[in-house]
This record gives sequence, C-alpha cells and structure tokens, in this order.
Amino acid sequence: MSSSIISITNLIKTYASGFKALDCINLDIERGEIFALLGPNGAGKTTLINIICGLVNPTSGSVLVDGSNILTDYRKTRAMIGLVPQELTLDAFEKVWDTVTFTRGLFGKPPNPVHIEKILRDLSLWDKKGDRLRTLSGGMKRRVLIAKALSHEPDILFLDEPTAGVDVELRKDMWEVVRQLRAGGVTIILTTHYIEEAEEMADRIGIINCGQLILVEEKAALMQKLGKKQLQLQLIQPLEALPEVLGSYDLALANNGTDLIYTYDTRQERTGITSLLNDLAKAGIRFRDLQTAQSSLEDIFVNLVKNTL
Repeated sequence: MSSSIISITNLIKTYASGFKALDCINLDIERGEIFALLGPNGAGKTTLINIICGLVNPTSGSVLVDGSNILTDYRKTRAMIGLVPQELTLDAFEKVWDTVTFTRGLFGKPPNPVHIEKILRDLSLWDKKGDRLRTLSGGMKRRVLIAKALSHEPDILFLDEPTAGVDVELRKDMWEVVRQLRAGGVTIILTTHYIEEAEEMADRIGIINCGQLILVEEKAALMQKLGKKQLQLQLIQPLEALPEVLGSYDLALANNGTDLIYTYDTRQERTGITSLLNDLAKAGIRFRDLQTAQSSLEDIFVNLVKNTL
C-alpha cells in the first residue's frame, strides 16, 4: 500500500480565456496527514481542490486518489472524498438532520442514523438537528457543510477556508474535530488564510502562488526557520558589496546597501554577533543603529510569494 493517498503529476489547468490557473503542479499527499495549502487569493488553491474532487477538468497531467485515476474512476475516487466548499451552499428551508442524511444517500451509502448523530454531536449541532438552515448563524452553517462532507465516511476531507467568518470559539471546536478525524485515519487537506492555524495544525505546509507550488515542507523544518533571528544594522556609509572578509557570515545587503542583515540561529550555542561586530570594526564598517527581529511563518510566506511575483 502506497503511503501517498493523493498523487498529482504535471497538473496544468488553463481556462478558455487563456488564464493558466495551475502551472505544472507535482504533489504527493501522505495517508493520514494534515496538509495545509497556503496562498493569496487567486493563487490556484480552490482550482486544485476542485480538480481533485472532480468538479473541474484538468487541461493536462494526472491525479490519482488511492491509486485510482480521478477521470477514469470518477465514482470510486469521489466517494473517498468529502469536500467542505468555501461558499455557504445550502438549501435554506432544509432541516439539519435531513440535509446531512440526504447527502449520505447521494453517495449510495445505506442509512446510518448512529453515524449521523455522532457527526452532529461532534460538531455541536445535535440540538439544532430539527432547525431549518436559514435560521442558523454563518458559523453553524459552516458546521453543517462539514457534517455533510463527513456523512458518507470519506477517507479524505478537503476543507476550503473552513473557518472563514467563524468566531474564535467555533474555530477552536472545529480544530478539535479535525484532530479527532485525523486520529481516526482521515487525511485532511485544508486551505486557510489563518497562517497560525496552519502552524498549529498541519504536518506539512505547501505554499502556492500564481498557479505554482513554490514550497512544500514539513512543519518541523519550517519551525526551524522560525528559530532564525535577524540582526539589522543601519550603516553610516552604504556598501556596494559585502567585503570578502565577512564571507563566513550569513549576511545580506538591503535598502540600497544602507542596511546589513545578519541571520543567525537562536538555538546555537553562539550567535556569532560578537565576532561579527569585531570584524565589522576591523573592516572599518560603522553603523548608527541595530535591531533584531524574529521571522515568523507569515514572514516566510510573504517573502516566498513576493519572490514569485
């Protein structure tokens, strides 16, 4: 059995207008992981999810779900997937219990009131089971979408901006449900604008921009980057280039040579700052001010996206 439950190869999507939404995406998603896909609006996140779920056809490339092709084995692959879309697409006059039960039936699954009850209880919807959807708050409607996506017991759950417009309390409850699902073996792929959620929840993080996957990394490796700090020196005289004698330091010039940025790892026994300052003095490089900054996942994300524009 392959460890990858989703395997994407050379995936391209070009719309009739000529707009290339996805540009040669290659990605394997591991069975049982939480994978967070980050990217600005229009980056290609929703297009990628819609292709895997069979809602949009790719221009070229292939997607396998548990070894089966999404185009030639559509019914089989779609039955393995639960999708929570970004938009609140619900029939206003349906009742909570009825809409979740009906969705299970759409996938050809026999009735299972015990399973439906468990989902509704887990999502704090049990006391709303007889309520019409139009009477629910936006956060509760989003919970109903998650319940519908889980109704047919999928192996894979896609959450497209699942906590958009949801208050903090509901958000925490939802993430508890996500953890329980993962503990039960469900593979979860989420897109989010809340970078701190990806930081907290995901095993791996992918960053997509302009239809290209520009980074896929274990969260632990990203957290190592979070251990990095930067020392920024404002120089009295701008430098055109870094002197060779400073070549052993992780240095970069910024702001037309007026700032010198030194990146160092806070967990190392020595930061190297003292020796750097000594070597700067020997090289006759003087500065008027210095400050330190800790990089966050948001900084890494912003820099990566900026560099691909």
